[in-house]
Amino acid sequence: MPAKNTICLWYDDGAENAARFYSETFPESSVGAVHRAPGDFPAGKQGDVLTVEFSVMGIPCLGLNGGPAFKHNEAFSFQVATVDQAETDRYWNAIVGNGGQESECGWCKDKWGLSWQITPIALTKAFTNPVRAVAKRAFDAMMTMRKIDIAAIEAAIRG
Repeated sequence: MPAKNTICLWYDDGAENAARFYSETFPESSVGAVHRAPGDFPAGKQGDVLTVEFSVMGIPCLGLNGGPAFKHNEAFSFQVATVDQAETDRYWNAIVGNGGQESECGWCKDKWGLSWQITPIALTKAFTNPVRAVAKRAFDAMMTMRKIDIAAIEAAIRG
């Protein structure tokens, strides 16, 4: 039975390539059915890939090759919780190293323009520290970073 709620992501024409990249990069990710257009449409021709069913870390998605009318932006992002620096580095480097772009505070964009937050669990725990001065030190440290450096966050926590 299909999921009752699926995230639909609009791509210019790279939905299948994006889905395959996500399935190779993230655990619990896969590519399902690839549907071809039964007729011509504004962004393509009959037989072109129209939609791709896939999942990213267990979240059901549908990639739509809708053409250049709409672009991804930071109003939507996948937030990936990482357990250590090696996992943080692996995801960050996969996204940025595959034609993506670095941003600030643990955010980056993949080559299709989709935003990702590669967020170490240590950072999330630091923000929720009941000692507000500790949380602020961690926050201030994060504000100077692109990819999150867990050792620097831990140093900020210690003061």
